[in-house]
Amino acid sequence: MRLVGSLMVAVIMTAGLITWTGRVQAEGTGRKAVEKVPAVYPLIARNNRIRGVVKLEVVVRGNGSVKSTKVLGGSPLLLDSATDAVLKWKFEPAAQETVEVVQILFGD
Repeated sequence: MRLVGSLMVAVIMTAGLITWTGRVQAEGTGRKAVEKVPAVYPLIARNNRIRGVVKLEVVVRGNGSVKSTKVLGGSPLLLDSATDAVLKWKFEPAAQETVEVVQILFGD
């Protein structure tokens, strides 16, 4: 499977939870995420076979930490998990704050 600009991460089962980052795509300045915390696939969403993309606008500080996120789209059952994970990400340092757009795919 060819994935350009995305990362496929395996599903990890721990304590009844599924950790899933699926395909992750970033748009914006091209600032690379150097540490990605996987999103937890909510049990209710998994049991109801709810899949989809959560799209977030991410403000990244100069030091690479995430300052804030804004939801641009996605299933309400997946939003909190994606947001919680991305808030823990670390990006490459830069001279100033940047705005990135991150998409996390839950499901296939």
